[in-house]
Amino acid sequence: MSISVAVVGASGKMGRLFCRLIEESADYEVHSRLGSRSALEEMNGADLVVDVSNPSASAEIVAHALGTGANVLVGTSGWSAERLAALGRSIPEGRGVLVIPNFSVGSVLGTTLASIASRFYESIEIIEAHASTKIDSPSGTAVRTAEQIDRARSGLGPVEAPHADQRARGELIAGIPVHSLRMRGIVAQQSVILGGPGETLTITHDTIDQGAYEPGIRLALGRAREITGLVVGLENVINLGLGE
Repeated sequence: MSISVAVVGASGKMGRLFCRLIEESADYEVHSRLGSRSALEEMNGADLVVDVSNPSASAEIVAHALGTGANVLVGTSGWSAERLAALGRSIPEGRGVLVIPNFSVGSVLGTTLASIASRFYESIEIIEAHASTKIDSPSGTAVRTAEQIDRARSGLGPVEAPHADQRARGELIAGIPVHSLRMRGIVAQQSVILGGPGETLTITHDTIDQGAYEPGIRLALGRAREITGLVVGLENVINLGLGE
């Protein structure tokens, strides 16, 4: 028996991609496609709800989906550490929410490598770029990367971020300056630049086509139906082989 999936944000690029991949799979079927004018009740009865809408609507969508008894897969940006903590406390027993800031395996590897390297450098900044149509900034991936770096550097003290009060220095996320570009000709790109005495290390990931998201989406769909509680990040869906 196939799993029925409601897709919220179905008319957007990621929503259309989700719908296509669901329709191509024998394991899933599209229960409903919701847009900005749809009533949330249209998702009722789905086994799984996928939210790829927008940051302002995401929290309400997730709350409604959980109230119907469905698990939720969130691919919408804007979920800060504070909002995620509050979400984790609100999930009913036996239900689960999987939040994926970026469905690209390469992006997850880039963030993981940057987190490992961050323990050896005091100067760290992030530059992220997306298409001009992306509403929010910084991206959810950049926020996640900064938070992961902050955790990896626990006990080492803050990153050096001189003149952080100046607007041109970017937004501080977990003490790390993050700079956002929004322009034509770009799908998605993130560079983490780490500096130390006499050297810099740059870890860059480029998304050049939405096909990069397909393997991660399939993995996330397979995991989202079975989880309980809150799980954040594709790195917790795939095995990175790093041990504990």
